[in-house]
Amino acid sequence: MELNLWELQRMLQNYGVLINFSGRFTQEIIEELGDAVRKYLETVDTPRNDTYNVFAVFIEQTQNIKNYSMQKSGSPLGDRIANSGIVAIGKSAEGYFISSGNIVENQDIHALETRLKEIVSLDKAGLRKLFKDQMKKEILPGTTGAGLGLIDMARRASRPLHYSLVELDEQISFFTLKAYV
Repeated sequence: MELNLWELQRMLQNYGVLINFSGRFTQEIIEELGDAVRKYLETVDTPRNDTYNVFAVFIEQTQNIKNYSMQKSGSPLGDRIANSGIVAIGKSAEGYFISSGNIVENQDIHALETRLKEIVSLDKAGLRKLFKDQMKKEILPGTTGAGLGLIDMARRASRPLHYSLVELDEQISFFTLKAYV
């Protein structure tokens, strides 16, 4: 089967995708893509605040994928998880969107879904309070951060975050997160 890039490009354009990357996320790739995202948005005269919010959400989403991959590097599924990352930035009638996805182990889904359900249920004032409360908490050893990334994305988003999980088999699922700014 030959890859038809013309069809792939048309499909991405039909979905409003402007920038897309699929593969293993490293810090260097995130930085290079981030720079490309910022420059692209500046060339199409995107308002400065939108550019900043798209860039910030892009960084959070890709860092989450990279950090999860690093956390799972010792797992038998580590390589599969690390190579499953994808991010797309696009524009629709609702504004700019940033979508990301990656494979997650099913054992991690409950905690992820619990956190997301809490965040999605909050309005802007509730998100601001949750953010402040989270900043006051001690960062536990072995964690990859203060737990602010999802909250920050929700605060920057113009609508509630949208997520989905598709079970691939008894061990793994594909997690997708979408934010509009």
